Amino acid sequence: MAGLREKQKASRNKAIVKAASLLFKQNGYEAARIGEIAERAEVSVGTLYNYYDSKAELLMAIVSMEVEEVLNQGAQVLDQPHDSAPEAICHLAALYYDHSLVYLTKEMWRTAMAFAIQHPDTPFSHRYRMLDAALTDQVTQLIETLQRAGLLRPEIEARAFGELLFFSLNSLFVTFTVKEEMTLEQLKTALARHVAAACA
Repeated sequence: MAGLREKQKASRNKAIVKAASLLFKQNGYEAARIGEIAERAEVSVGTLYNYYDSKAELLMAIVSMEVEEVLNQGAQVLDQPHDSAPEAICHLAALYYDHSLVYLTKEMWRTAMAFAIQHPDTPFSHRYRMLDAALTDQVTQLIETLQRAGLLRPEIEARAFGELLFFSLNSLFVTFTVKEEMTLEQLKTALARHVAAACA
C-alpha cells in the first residue's frame, strides 16, 4: 500500500513539474499563475502547495529535471570510444546544449540564473550550484577518460582542465540565453572554437 502511495505521489509530482514547464514556456515565468499550473496538472492548488511553496521552487524543479536527464545521457558519452579529445568534449557539451531548451526557454534560464546570483544563501541558489558542480564533475570525468585513452596528455591536471572547460561552455551558454537571436548551432560553433584552442 505504501508503495502505491509513493508511486501516486511521484506521478503527481511529475505532472505538476511538467505542467509548470509547459505554462512557463507558453506564458512566461512571471505571467504564469499557480492556479493555472494546478489546473493543468489536474490537482488542487492546496495539493500543489504540498509539493512546492512557490513558482521559484517549481522553476528549480524543472532545472533539476533538465540537468539530471543530461547527466544520465552524458554518462553514456563517457563510455563511448572517441577519435579525438575535441570531438569528445564537443559531443558532451552539444548534448548539454541540445537538451537545454526541452523544458526551459531562454527566459526561464535567465530567471533561474538571476535567482541563483541575487539570493546566494537560499536553497534555490545552493541547488543551482550543486547542479553546476555535478556537470563540472562529469566534464572532469571525461577528461580523465580521454587521458586513459591517450587522447590527452597525462600531465594535464584533469580537475583544473575540466573546470576550465565547464566555465567556458557555461559562459557561452549564458551568452546564448541573453541573445534571443542566437541559435544552438551558433552556440556549438563558438564552443568548438574554444575547445580547439584549449586542446591545441
